[in-house]
Amino acid sequence: MQSKKSTTVWTGYAGLLAGIALIIYLFSKIDLTGSVRLIGSMGVVSLLILLPYLLLHLLETAAWKWLIPKENGKISYYGLLKIQLVSETVSMTLPAGVAVGEPLRPWLCRRFLFIPVPDGVASVAVRKLLLGATQGLYTILGALAGFGMLQSVSTQVVGFDGLGIIMMLAGTVMMFAFILMLVLMTNGKSALKMHRLLMKVPFAKVREWLLRRKEGFAETDRKLQRVMSGGVVSLLPVIVTYVFAWMMLALESYLILKLLGLEVTFTQVLAFDTALTMLRVLFFFIPSGLGIQDLGYLAFFQALGFPDYLAYGGAFVLLRRLKEVIWYSIGYGMMFMEGIHLQDAQKVSDEGA
Repeated sequence: MQSKKSTTVWTGYAGLLAGIALIIYLFSKIDLTGSVRLIGSMGVVSLLILLPYLLLHLLETAAWKWLIPKENGKISYYGLLKIQLVSETVSMTLPAGVAVGEPLRPWLCRRFLFIPVPDGVASVAVRKLLLGATQGLYTILGALAGFGMLQSVSTQVVGFDGLGIIMMLAGTVMMFAFILMLVLMTNGKSALKMHRLLMKVPFAKVREWLLRRKEGFAETDRKLQRVMSGGVVSLLPVIVTYVFAWMMLALESYLILKLLGLEVTFTQVLAFDTALTMLRVLFFFIPSGLGIQDLGYLAFFQALGFPDYLAYGGAFVLLRRLKEVIWYSIGYGMMFMEGIHLQDAQKVSDEGA
């Protein structure tokens, strides 16, 4: 178990170094002087770029709240929003941050909202799989909206034809894969099967720890079943909410480009933004898709014939990253104010249910 943790950490640091190298390469390409001049000309209206990310978290929190078993009573939306912001900040900024940010969620739910760990774990697990499934659906919608554009710029952006077809296939495979995992996980036996698998490890202390917490695994199974008690149809409001949350990424890009004065349609932005969001998933080990996603935007801007794309593209990338710095600063500020520590994520496993 320690070896797996070390591998995750080293992979995370390798991703961070790769991201830094890509950012350095990016800055060697863009017209930094022109980019700064464009940003400076926007004035206070540039603050509008903070809104789509806020809407994304408001929607995600509403969807997550829906997934928490109802027997926990009325859950504070604001309290859950704080947990959403803190956990996402950790997941997106640290090397291998998802391995810390996701386990942090159920522990914070218990600490601040008094939600039992099995309920928190069940809601977080279903949430993660639904996010994956709806990202697949979001990718399909983006590919359909801008299929012609993706096909026409495919050779310039990726070096071969068929980008629109590839995005359609990738979105479809992703959506059905995550739906299948969701069905399998909520069949009432997944946590206990995981427990039986873990019991095969050749360490007596680990097996003793697992035996003491077998009932916690069983309780998690019961909670997973309860989340899905109404079937997939009962999750339609959550699915729709998550799709709209994903749409906020494209809305953010569209808003920035319009504020910069570029002529672009929302369908164009939706198409290339879904493609680059998928790229960010493929390079998950790079925190916040640092560098790789930014270079992808420049490639699309050049292929679409944006004027002075090195200046406008640089301004776009800088504004998006500045937005992230502001929101992640808010997330870490909340952590500091609430006395949350990164090692708190381990307490879910250390203390059990």
